[in-house]
Amino acid sequence: MVLVLLLAVPLLAGLLCLVIRPRVWWERLNLAAFVIVAGLAVLLGQDVARPGGPGRVLALNGWLQADALSALVVGLTAFVALACAIYAVGYFRRDLQEGRITEAQLRHYYVLAPLFVCAMLLAPLADNLGVMWVAIESTTLASVLLVTFYNHKTSFEAGWKYIIIGSVGISLALFGTVITYSSAVGVLGADTHHGMNWSVLVGIADKFNPTAMRLAFVMVVLGYGTKAGLAPMHTWKPDAYSEAPVPAAALLGAGFINCAIYSIMRFDVLAEKCLGHEFPSRMLVGFGLFSILLAAPFVLVQRNFRRLLAYSSIDHAGIMVAALGFGGRLGFLGAVLHMLFHAVTKPLLFFCAGNVQQQFSSPYFRKVRGVIHTLPWTGTLFLLGAFAVTGTPPFSLFQSEFITLSAALADGRSWTAALFVLGVVTIFVGFLLHMSKMNLGAAQEAVPRAAECPWKFGAMALVSAVVVTFSLWLPAPLFELVKQSVHILGGAS
Repeated sequence: MVLVLLLAVPLLAGLLCLVIRPRVWWERLNLAAFVIVAGLAVLLGQDVARPGGPGRVLALNGWLQADALSALVVGLTAFVALACAIYAVGYFRRDLQEGRITEAQLRHYYVLAPLFVCAMLLAPLADNLGVMWVAIESTTLASVLLVTFYNHKTSFEAGWKYIIIGSVGISLALFGTVITYSSAVGVLGADTHHGMNWSVLVGIADKFNPTAMRLAFVMVVLGYGTKAGLAPMHTWKPDAYSEAPVPAAALLGAGFINCAIYSIMRFDVLAEKCLGHEFPSRMLVGFGLFSILLAAPFVLVQRNFRRLLAYSSIDHAGIMVAALGFGGRLGFLGAVLHMLFHAVTKPLLFFCAGNVQQQFSSPYFRKVRGVIHTLPWTGTLFLLGAFAVTGTPPFSLFQSEFITLSAALADGRSWTAALFVLGVVTIFVGFLLHMSKMNLGAAQEAVPRAAECPWKFGAMALVSAVVVTFSLWLPAPLFELVKQSVHILGGAS
């Protein structure tokens, strides 16, 4: 029942916003829906992580299924969606007040955002790999309309690039999914009607046709890697992140990225069982390291702080995939923890960036100085988020990056580890140089000190509290989900 409600609640909220007219009810429906989704996600996590329990929850005769890895991604999606729903109230009220959008545009957001979240929730809850593909494809249909939300020429260009590159990527993922099924046909026996179910395939993956599985894994990584923003399939990301409204960009950058990485994780388990560690590892580490090293120079020379967040996401997607490629308990632990910590940290940076852009009417570093004097809370939390997202001790992302580095060394990849450190340190330096100049410079006389919007501040406070808490303490049920997820990535069904 919980799994069905997780999908039904946001779907119903989005459809109701189509027929309900007063704007305040759109806000209330979205807030109520995502509060309920967050509560359901907590219940699901507790059910899956319960000691002595079955370790999974099923619905609809097994079409929907959640194990620890699924529950973790559902929880992260629910957290990001709730934070974005709170922030969106203040953000769009200001846009309306200043005439940047109309109420008709706003209705589009409140219809599309829940549908986007519904599709994101379906991806980790679908046991069938084909249904998972459909869920990822559905996110594209909803999110491209959010990218073009402002109806500017640059918005349409970003949306066009996103749909074209994303469509090519998702087509490759479809071919990879079909080839995975074909590699398993010979060993499925009488169970062919469940032949696309991951829970069935993982038990027989060692008997797959290795040639077909090798091709399938290449296509899956290219396909879902495009959706995650791995280099060189990343080129849609800076444009989409800078043109979408901030709540939608945060859903893309902190929520949807996990669904794409989750899909790669599921196929990696099958590939490792069929092909062994070497081939999947080389491919994942190659894409991961290339993404980190490509993001580094763009971070150094970046002039737009919204696009800076896109290159930061490319870097972090690379870290997750590289950790997965290093493998072993350390590598899998690094990948899962990095997914967790990145998802709860990145919304803070998007929210602060949205506040700054609205106050200074520009996303460019050269036009923004002294944020901490104009928006004291935003400036302070922007710096906190910058330290957290770059993995500065004692923030939690330092822990996952250190574990990933340890996994590289344990796997005997000293040169890879050195390049990993080079990329991460370069991004750290570039990111903090930009953030310190923008936030700590002298106040601009043309931009008066402003009061913080309670709605936007509430969202930032929620995310900041979680960021600080996770840097010091990880709740036991959540840590149990992490441990079980590592076990699943190690090949447990």
